[in-house]
Amino acid sequence: MGIDFHSKRNSNTYTTRKADKLWAVTLENLIPIKGISNALDIGCGGGIYSKALSDMGIEHVTGVDFSKAILDGAKENCKGYKNIDFEYGTAFETGLSSNKYDLLLERALIHHIKDLNSCFKEAFRLLNDGGFYIVQDRTPEDCLLKGDDSHIRGYFFELFPWLVEKETIRRHKSQCVIEILNKAGFRDIEEIKLWETRDVYDNKEQLLKDLKKRTGRSILHELDDEELNLLINHIDESLENNTNIVEKDRWTIWKAVK
Repeated sequence: MGIDFHSKRNSNTYTTRKADKLWAVTLENLIPIKGISNALDIGCGGGIYSKALSDMGIEHVTGVDFSKAILDGAKENCKGYKNIDFEYGTAFETGLSSNKYDLLLERALIHHIKDLNSCFKEAFRLLNDGGFYIVQDRTPEDCLLKGDDSHIRGYFFELFPWLVEKETIRRHKSQCVIEILNKAGFRDIEEIKLWETRDVYDNKEQLLKDLKKRTGRSILHELDDEELNLLINHIDESLENNTNIVEKDRWTIWKAVK
């Protein structure tokens, strides 16, 4: 089944959260934010991280996405930010100028891409010499950690083991990412792990309502409505906490320099 990124009904699915403060701190520890004036957010979705980059003090941010519907949601989400603009394009062919950007972010993008060579070559072309490339995604190992009161995603695969193949087949191993970054010409490659807070819910009911809408979780679009209801009931029964639920996901971040 899968999510239809081009459907208007999904235009706001990636606009409802705010970036975790720990994510911003992690980025500031990896790269000299104060020295960056022009950033690019490819696969920007609803603009959550475009806003975060702006809030960190970057002068100008350009978001790029291949879905016009998703971009409509991003523009609405970021309408109060005069220093953010959006362009329609793909990770392989943005149509943007070469050697222009100090920072390029691709968060939660590469698991939708099989041809990392073309993706990373385009990133290399876009960056200034000395520019920073931040790729953030989940490796197969990140995805399949056990479910608990924080790692809600783990319950998806516990109840539906057939989702494991769906999830892991689209995830890239870290060594593969590093090798292709090197091949594209990047240097000073560094890998870190991050437990990023996805959202905080006042109570379990809020979380279950969010899951029912499949908000910002493309993997849930692999389930039909009956399967999704089974999953929601399973999570309802599995969670010990009824209030103040802090949902986290483990990510891998690769930093590279042109």
